[in-house]
Amino acid sequence: MERLVTPIPPEPTPPVLVHMLYTDHHGWLQSWLRRRLGDQHQAADLAHDTFLRLLVSRRLPQPEQGRGYLLQIARNLVIDLWRRQRIEQAYLQALASADEQLSISLEERAVIVETLLRIDRMLDALPAKVREALLLSQFEGLGYSEIATRLGVSLGSVQKYMTRAIQACYEVMYSE
Repeated sequence: MERLVTPIPPEPTPPVLVHMLYTDHHGWLQSWLRRRLGDQHQAADLAHDTFLRLLVSRRLPQPEQGRGYLLQIARNLVIDLWRRQRIEQAYLQALASADEQLSISLEERAVIVETLLRIDRMLDALPAKVREALLLSQFEGLGYSEIATRLGVSLGSVQKYMTRAIQACYEVMYSE
């Protein structure tokens, strides 16, 4: 007696999964981004960047989770875009109000804005008390004991916070 065996279809390979995600969700994602941003070109760029991030991460969602996964990546990219625009705008306003003798090339502006974005990401990644200690020290000129009082922590904690914050600053300065 001959047994009929139904072959199990092979699992789709990562390139096939990415292609399926792209064909199934790219149009929807770009429409969602266009409504969110109000700009067709930015939406197209961010839809592209979403799939690029997906490829670079090498982490593919299950097919039923594809839309949600892509949406989370796209939301993060929108937040990054808005943060970048906010930082660029603040920098340009500061530059406009600065002395007119201060002449900076477009390339120098781009480097400065990119550095400000890296600093912003670094500050955002720090725990709240570490970030607060660094900002109190650098922008309000407070000493460690004053910071400890303001934050309601010990002097040793402030020393640890500042060590961590300074280490993060060095990583920003020397990473590239």
